[in-house]
Amino acid sequence: MIKISDGDTITILLRGKEQKKLRLAEVDCPEKGQAFGKNARQFTFDKVFGKTITFIETDTDRYGRAIAKVYYDNGKYLSEELIRAGMGWWYYSFSKNSSLGELQDKAQYKKIGLWQDVHAIAPWEYRKIKRDLNKNKKALQEYKN
Repeated sequence: MIKISDGDTITILLRGKEQKKLRLAEVDCPEKGQAFGKNARQFTFDKVFGKTITFIETDTDRYGRAIAKVYYDNGKYLSEELIRAGMGWWYYSFSKNSSLGELQDKAQYKKIGLWQDVHAIAPWEYRKIKRDLNKNKKALQEYKN
């Protein structure tokens, strides 16, 4: 493990010294600008940085990153641990694993992690809001010119 970009994106060093960026499967953590974004990154750092992990690639995202299920400490599933700790949302649009939804419900009920914030916004909603704001800014700029 050589880099933790955010809670759900890590860069690993493969045996041949090749770097590989992995987007964690089934979880979406708060973005850097969101509440708990730094906490989610720190959680991932604490769990896997400097450790040997195993991973199973499940897909590739639109940015060309491998989407992977990442395991550490003798089989702990990192995405599951993030959701259990209230550091990420179950990414149900890309996951059929309803047990992750149950873990999210428990964390939410117990107000663990990001669920302490009554105004918590799912990262996919946050990204959409930012995209829409940027489109509006560009449109306004073009209108002014």
